[in-house]
Amino acid sequence: MRVLIVGSGAREHALAKLFMDSTMLSRIYVFADYLNPGLKRETEKTGGSIVIMNTNNAETVREKAKEVNPDLIVIGGEEPLFMGVSDALREEGFFVFGASRKNAMIEQSKVFARSFMWRNEIPGRLFFQAFKDLSEAEEFMKYAGDVVVKPARQAGGKGVRVIRDTKAYLSEEKSSVKMKVAEDVYKQLSGYDDIDYKILLEQRAEGVEYTLHVISDGFYSIPLPIIQDHAHAFEYDIGPETGGMGCISGPGMYPPFLTKEEFNKTKEIVEKVLENLKKETKEPYVGVLAGQMMLTWVWGPTVIEFYSRFGDPEISALLPLVEGDFLEFVDKASREKLSSASLKFKDDVSVVVKAIAPLGYPLYRDEASNHPITIDEKKIRNLGCEALYGSVEQKDGKMLTKGSRAIEIVCYDSKYEVAYEKSEKASNLIEAEDGWPLFYRSDIGSLSMIRERTKVAERMRRAYKYREKKGLLGEFFVWLPEKGIISNPLLGFKKVSESEK
Repeated sequence: MRVLIVGSGAREHALAKLFMDSTMLSRIYVFADYLNPGLKRETEKTGGSIVIMNTNNAETVREKAKEVNPDLIVIGGEEPLFMGVSDALREEGFFVFGASRKNAMIEQSKVFARSFMWRNEIPGRLFFQAFKDLSEAEEFMKYAGDVVVKPARQAGGKGVRVIRDTKAYLSEEKSSVKMKVAEDVYKQLSGYDDIDYKILLEQRAEGVEYTLHVISDGFYSIPLPIIQDHAHAFEYDIGPETGGMGCISGPGMYPPFLTKEEFNKTKEIVEKVLENLKKETKEPYVGVLAGQMMLTWVWGPTVIEFYSRFGDPEISALLPLVEGDFLEFVDKASREKLSSASLKFKDDVSVVVKAIAPLGYPLYRDEASNHPITIDEKKIRNLGCEALYGSVEQKDGKMLTKGSRAIEIVCYDSKYEVAYEKSEKASNLIEAEDGWPLFYRSDIGSLSMIRERTKVAERMRRAYKYREKKGLLGEFFVWLPEKGIISNPLLGFKKVSESEK
């Protein structure tokens, strides 16, 4: 089988490695935006090739795909989905693993996703309000209280700010901060013309985050093991949000801080989204839908956002977990034959993934770019770990950083503490030749971090279970000046304001 992967980074490198073990594979081809040394190596092993192009241009990808004539095309990242690459390839008659443009709107527009959840009464939904310009947001900011300010469009995991506002004597100062963040978000999205709304405010939720990926062929779906991403740049979950600085998974289908019941509830939420998306778009969802979740006191399993593709670095954690032919599994999904597929996962493996990034990421990517790095892959393999190449370009015999997460290290063992020790040693085997600092999160996979996540999850569990008994799941009440106690505050505020005009 000739397989074409569309994408440039560590997610696509992980996919290539997962496919390499398949007896069905003959050659791997890659369409990428830059020359990723890891992807180049995997294609050469199979006699395939890597082609550098604009992977967001549907016509360019379509024409080049006709030359390669693959049996299966796998779309890696979100932007090609948003730009209709999967639709163009399907029109050409190719079998494609990747959501259609209409279905990918569940990730592209966070306003669409939130409205969709309320419209279809899907559990785990948060209250929200969205704005097309800053003037619309100004009055609301005065009363918003505890909120999360987000770009209303998917923007590579950037721009999210959580603002805790529980002290009345700081309300004026907090409103000023909210407006500054909203201005930054608006500026960040000024270059996008494919959505109307720019600023999204959501009810702030507390708890433990995790991600569930579900593979769908449009009629049948199968869940993968839950993976926990660590989005903040620095230890102890501080610093700016990133695309993900690492993750953990295992042992089994869910990590130690979740229960089987919570896994099943999460699966039901994602499956309900798939079911209702098909009704609304009139198109089968072929690909992967990921729910980035949080275990909160409001709902239990609560939706933070959706991915219409594999998360990165989450997919890297699958490398040690998959038992069986992952390529066959993905291929059957693309051909609407997933009901005849099966995929097993090792239930005695704990995985720790760490991303190594150049200083400057994620806020100052220009400063984090063009630094030559070296990596001792032999020592990393001797530790029992894998290295995946992300935002690294091979150029003039050098490997140069491109401003984002450069390398992902995947380590595993039957015990987290052993996998963690391996990951710490392996992460120090990457260096910048020019002395530019590289950083990673040393707390990811540590027993102290896992114990802390477990404590938080237990606290949230007690709270949401009590609310469940009282019939209060999802309910949220606040007091607003001159309006009294209201429910659904973020949705309700605009309605109240409009009725008073």
